Amino acid sequence: MNIDSNQLTELLARIYAAADQTDDEKKFPEKAFQWLANAGLLAVTLPGHQLDQQLPRTSGLLQLLKRIGAANLSVGRVYEGHINALSLVQHYGTSTQKKTWFADANQYNRLFSVWNTQANDGVKIHFIGNGRYRLEGSKTFCSGAGRIQRPLVTGQLVGAPNEGWQMCIIPTESVPEIPQDDRFWQPLGMRASISYKLDFTGVELDEEDLLGKPDDYYRQPYFSGGAIRFAAVQLGGAEALFDATRSFLASMGRTDDAFQRMRLAEMACLIESGNQWLNTAGMKTDEWQASGTNADKLVAYANMTRTSIEEICLRMMPLAERSVGARGLMRPLPFERIHRDLTFYLRQPAPDATLIDIGRFVLDNHANAHELWD
Repeated sequence: MNIDSNQLTELLARIYAAADQTDDEKKFPEKAFQWLANAGLLAVTLPGHQLDQQLPRTSGLLQLLKRIGAANLSVGRVYEGHINALSLVQHYGTSTQKKTWFADANQYNRLFSVWNTQANDGVKIHFIGNGRYRLEGSKTFCSGAGRIQRPLVTGQLVGAPNEGWQMCIIPTESVPEIPQDDRFWQPLGMRASISYKLDFTGVELDEEDLLGKPDDYYRQPYFSGGAIRFAAVQLGGAEALFDATRSFLASMGRTDDAFQRMRLAEMACLIESGNQWLNTAGMKTDEWQASGTNADKLVAYANMTRTSIEEICLRMMPLAERSVGARGLMRPLPFERIHRDLTFYLRQPAPDATLIDIGRFVLDNHANAHELWD
């Protein structure tokens, strides 16, 4: 199924209008994901579909993620996790696994996600013999907890001939109910993503539930290169601030103010810079998929994209605040919610290490600046 521009605009307007109804630690945007499923967007990256990830269409996917993020950052976060999980299936799944899991998304509208973050009580996957495995331990920040039917969970594989960091996909209807700790989830923003802590102890899986080989999850450029997807969702939040700021100023009759025009001009420049980063990152990802060479260069560029869009968003927020003032930061106007959600979502892991990795690449690469990214 293909969705045209007008249909997508109408769909995202509905998601945007409903965003404040689920701004709660215990409410999941069920309607939004039903609308996305009805539009065929849960399967949009699968083979033969509109944004088939095997084809050079990464820029289109990034623009879709950005627009969903602009409608609701929590929806964008969970949707990006769904796309991420299906991408990992495409890269590492067997033909049988792909057939099964792609049908889950395409025919049954089942939601996928990737749950990798953990604390000291993290997940271990014990081999118990006869092709069976038993999980022990917990994951934190499990976005869509209780609503994801096919969570991709990682853990330390132990007791098997080959050990390491193993991916598995849990068929939730075939295992006992997974205990969740919603007390863990008391965030500044992104409330509707309901990213609880889940305890997988006692869950048993078969061999076909394991995805890829140990340590495949961290293979590059897929691991770090995927940062461009969440960066796209984040830029959507910045665009939502821009649109809401402009609408607010028009409603207040303040569009002729020279200082407001200066701030909106700066915001417009920042957004366009972000779009240039996304489009180029998408193009370079497609080029790498065609050639399979220079993965380190693609990772460095993805890290630059992530870092630059974070900075763009951080500069956008105070500009919007100054433009709308205290009046604009009152509910039910959307600024307060978008600001909280974007602030929280920008806190992605290891930002300093990401910058160091960029610096390492450019110092180890002796090409002139004008050809460094050719």
